[in-house]
Amino acid sequence: MAENNAAPRHILVIGMGAGDPDHLTLAAVKAMRRAEVFFVLGKGREKESLTRLRRDILDEHLTGPYRVVEAEDPWRDRTQDDGARYTSAVHDWRHRRADICERLIIEELAPGECGAFLVWGDPSLYDSTLAILEDIRDRGTVDFGHTVVPGISSVSALAARHRVTLNRVGRPIHITPGRRLAQGFPEDDGDIVVMLDGHETFTQLTGRGLWIHWGAYIGTPDEILVSGPLDEVAGRISRLRAEARERHGWIMDTYLLRQSTEETDRPAAGADGAPG
Repeated sequence: MAENNAAPRHILVIGMGAGDPDHLTLAAVKAMRRAEVFFVLGKGREKESLTRLRRDILDEHLTGPYRVVEAEDPWRDRTQDDGARYTSAVHDWRHRRADICERLIIEELAPGECGAFLVWGDPSLYDSTLAILEDIRDRGTVDFGHTVVPGISSVSALAARHRVTLNRVGRPIHITPGRRLAQGFPEDDGDIVVMLDGHETFTQLTGRGLWIHWGAYIGTPDEILVSGPLDEVAGRISRLRAEARERHGWIMDTYLLRQSTEETDRPAAGADGAPG
């Protein structure tokens, strides 16, 4: 049963951008200054740089007292890539994440206090934080309200770095994880933004006359950009991904696919596989 208290806890879910500390909006900074406790789920030693970046952002923008409470993110079964087994694995992982976040909110956030989760990119796009908070609220063990502050997603940052629009005149945009793209290319579905593609599905799409705008670690000092006809650059992107994963222990990348046209397919300066 939820505790009966006249001053419920409040949670801020703050989009912190794709990696560049300057991606924080004024609304995000104002929200951060309201929070007394920041919750961080660590991704293990190989992704310590992500936790450090969060702390750097807090140090840069906050002057008042605050606490950072860290917990280890639970293991997720990433071997299940198809249909119901994938959905089941994700729900199981989210449920275990909710167990951890529920404990942190109860034990580390006093009634009447304001806590925050800093979310990469935008909380509404391929992020689990909002679903986890709804799970916790449905359990009825702790009473809290929550507010969402949008952020700059890797999708919008990718388009900005390549100096292109995501859509073309009168055409839709299709945003999909790489896992779904591998199940079938959405023909005549406008321009396609692909996220979470650990299997390099773009390598299976050569010979279709596609152009790719690809970026990894967007907005960070390690940023890599490549733009060009997919048939010509797919192999180079694969090599860059392998080298970057070996160097950092992890990779986050996003790409835009579209039918090639002379008018729109001009790569941005610096989009040659080197850091931008």
